[in-house]
Amino acid sequence: MRKISVSILVISFLVVIGCGRSNQINGSSTRTAYRSVKGIRSYLPVDKRIEFEVSFWSMRDTYRDDDEFLSLVDGKTPDEIIEVGKQIFQDRKALGVKEYREFSSWEQMIAKYTQERIDQGKAMKKSKDPRDNHTVIYKHHSM
Repeated sequence: MRKISVSILVISFLVVIGCGRSNQINGSSTRTAYRSVKGIRSYLPVDKRIEFEVSFWSMRDTYRDDDEFLSLVDGKTPDEIIEVGKQIFQDRKALGVKEYREFSSWEQMIAKYTQERIDQGKAMKKSKDPRDNHTVIYKHHSM
């Protein structure tokens, strides 16, 4: 009986430790950071997911040194990453960066990217694979 209760305690402890940072980026390496982003974005709603992705990749573009980038993203939640992304947007807009001129606000940019993502999804659903017209049911022809 004692072995079972110790086992349950150890398993519970490992589950708590393993799940404790599930909504934070693990910045111990670029590989773990990218893996964290992939996991985090999978549970975010579409509009928040796009804000998170745009923010994360804007940070990556701004901070090209791996060590500096990883130290900035390590332990950050999606909301914290989005706040940094908004600041990068404001800074780049103020500098007159060409890609940001068409947007009057962060929200307008995210709305455009969200619509593009929706349109891409619709286009993917519409395009059928020509192989889908074939059937696996064979007609038996009598001789």
